[in-house]
Amino acid sequence: MKVIKSATELSRALIQPIAFVPTMGALHVGHQSLIKRAREVSENVIVSVYVNPLQFENQEDLNSYPSSPEIDEELAAAAGATILWRPNQSELYPNGITKISAGGVGAIYEGNRAGHFDGVLTVVHALFSNIKPTWAIFGEKDLQQLFLIRKMASEFFPAIKVLSGETFRESSGLALSSRNSRLSAENKNYATIVFRSLQAAQSQPAIAEMKREMLATLRSEPSFTLDYAEIIDDTTFDLAVEESRNKRAIIAGWINGIRLIDNMAMQNIRSASKVAAI
Repeated sequence: MKVIKSATELSRALIQPIAFVPTMGALHVGHQSLIKRAREVSENVIVSVYVNPLQFENQEDLNSYPSSPEIDEELAAAAGATILWRPNQSELYPNGITKISAGGVGAIYEGNRAGHFDGVLTVVHALFSNIKPTWAIFGEKDLQQLFLIRKMASEFFPAIKVLSGETFRESSGLALSSRNSRLSAENKNYATIVFRSLQAAQSQPAIAEMKREMLATLRSEPSFTLDYAEIIDDTTFDLAVEESRNKRAIIAGWINGIRLIDNMAMQNIRSASKVAAI
């Protein structure tokens, strides 16, 4: 695996077709699963590592974002990456930063952090412009981000196929995240309430019951501070109705100041049986 810092060196090393996995570093096995997914579609897999200041609401959160460059290289290479690119801001935006708007969906849920998704789309636009991948792979854990990137790509980069990778979990059910490294063992145990609340919702037959059980479970853990918990249609990000075929529970909140997000498809036992019978 080559480790590249300059955009000029990168342009010389690019071999199409490319499968691309953008990251902010602090790689873990969840990232490795995305890299392995990329390797399934191309022998040329580029992983970028860039902590994007545009998507952070405050400097303190940016400064505290975990970093493990040597581990990143080891994990990326082991998963099958052929190039790891560490761009800097001047290379990503040689003509200055032009913000990409995330629109209405970018202002709700995770978009309650001012400018967050505008920042995400702006950096992904710059990365796509440099690499020109055939495929780009993003995790389903960041569901709203995936939705918005797909929408942006369809407008600006219709040739790029945006693929998704399933959420990778610890044995406790906790969704893997780079921020988990900031959780103590005790707080990790508290954080499993998110997964358990999603399971509680999934066991219910109707939206009202899904939301009731999800909230009741979340409120049973005093260490968890709720931001939002909703049942949405993941094809539109509107609130789901009973007729919605793509219901998904989404949750966000904090354990001891560390933000947690997660989601789960709400395919209850009754609907799953119908699918199995087809």
